[in-house]
Amino acid sequence: MAPEPVHILAQRIQALAQTGLAFTKDRYDIERYKQLREIAAALMGDAGLLPSFESEWGYATPKVDTRAIVLRENKVLLVREAADGLWCPPGGWADVGDQPSVAVEREVLEETGLTVQATRLLGLWDRNLHGHPPRPFHAYKLFFLCEELGGELQLCEDTLEIGFFELTDLPPLSLDRVVVVEIEKSVELALGRGPTYFD
Repeated sequence: MAPEPVHILAQRIQALAQTGLAFTKDRYDIERYKQLREIAAALMGDAGLLPSFESEWGYATPKVDTRAIVLRENKVLLVREAADGLWCPPGGWADVGDQPSVAVEREVLEETGLTVQATRLLGLWDRNLHGHPPRPFHAYKLFFLCEELGGELQLCEDTLEIGFFELTDLPPLSLDRVVVVEIEKSVELALGRGPTYFD
């Protein structure tokens, strides 16, 4: 079995430290868990990431990213993100208290001006497994099929462009947010070719 990448080991160490700090009352264990958190941050720094783990408290769990697959004539809706100038399906982090389907519907409206309804969960992807660049925190990515209900395409402060694209002619993708296989598999499933994907 191949050794795990440094950033994944650091994620695991940080999660153990965060959960330990959430439950222990022993002052020596508190110091040990704080040291583990510092080790995780140092490992992330060695991987070219600059995390701040001190603000993370409670039992450690993966973060949740929701993404919408909206199709027109089998072309997929993508937005060009202001943050990096690259393209991805509309979406973002789910907020605490959000239903995942409501979160993705809101993101589509905010980023594109379209009102949509999430009709099917297409896939649940582990961000660590599919070629995304390393990040300090572990995340799950939920891809939903969304049907247009109305609205008009319009930009917001987070989007530079909006468009529908053929799978064979995708623009440069924001790999921090999406990789090609996630789009291809999601569109395949949206067109009725198989059950929900999950890692």
